[in-house]
Amino acid sequence: MVRQPKKLPAQEQHRQPGREAKMHPKPDFQPNFPGSGRLNDKIALITGGDSGIGRAISVLFAREGADIAIVYLEENEDAKATSQLVEKEGRDCLLIKGDVGSAKFCETAVERTLKKFGHLDVLINNAAEQHALSDMTDIAEEQLKKTFRTNFFGYFFMTQAALPHLKNGDAIVNTTSVTAYRGHETLVDYASSKGAIVSFTRSLSQQLANKGIRVNAVAPGPIWTPLIPASFDAKKVAQFGQHVPLGRPGQPNEVAPCHLFLACRDSSYMSGQVLHPNGGEMVES
Repeated sequence: MVRQPKKLPAQEQHRQPGREAKMHPKPDFQPNFPGSGRLNDKIALITGGDSGIGRAISVLFAREGADIAIVYLEENEDAKATSQLVEKEGRDCLLIKGDVGSAKFCETAVERTLKKFGHLDVLINNAAEQHALSDMTDIAEEQLKKTFRTNFFGYFFMTQAALPHLKNGDAIVNTTSVTAYRGHETLVDYASSKGAIVSFTRSLSQQLANKGIRVNAVAPGPIWTPLIPASFDAKKVAQFGQHVPLGRPGQPNEVAPCHLFLACRDSSYMSGQVLHPNGGEMVES
């Protein structure tokens, strides 16, 4: 197991989505344990699966026996690296490039997944973006629309596209955020979109309960992913994650097991719930 750093070196990236290949140190995505077949012969579609938490989920699911379809926006280098990591686990990987904010693209992504693998068992809605601003009056209409288009509409559209192909026993897992519960002074639009995901998860879980399709969510705290150097200046990156009780940022492989638990039969009696890998913060759920 890699020792997790308590403090990160100052760095920043001047574009979103961020690039994992340009981060130092690299986020820790490797699973900590051998697989136990909890997703044998399953097909998982993972949005934002090229890097960060999405990469850790992809590799962990592959280790547990799933073939993976990865949806990503434009990070070709990161996506290719994740595909190779999935294949190293002995599973197939399909890369699908495009914008989840488009309902038509989401339909195409699901169609390509079905054409490649024949079925779909697990949907992981994970793609996200954020833009830090200290004054909410500076949030332009276009930014607000873009944040919700990626962070919420993308989840909605991908779920709409996937639902006709999901069946009893299948699972949807949405990535929300600790900011949905405690807010964030410089991420007002991001936190708002993540709050919408919590309500979406709870409402959809009730609608799909009689079909046997479970819907849950994961609300990470400060996790070292490409979103961080792409969102904050170098000084804030160097301080990232030090405010939580555990005193350090989390790593993607400390979040992905939550998605695995909610995607497999271990959580067969859970729906409409949210798990909180957040470094020890107490939140009202």
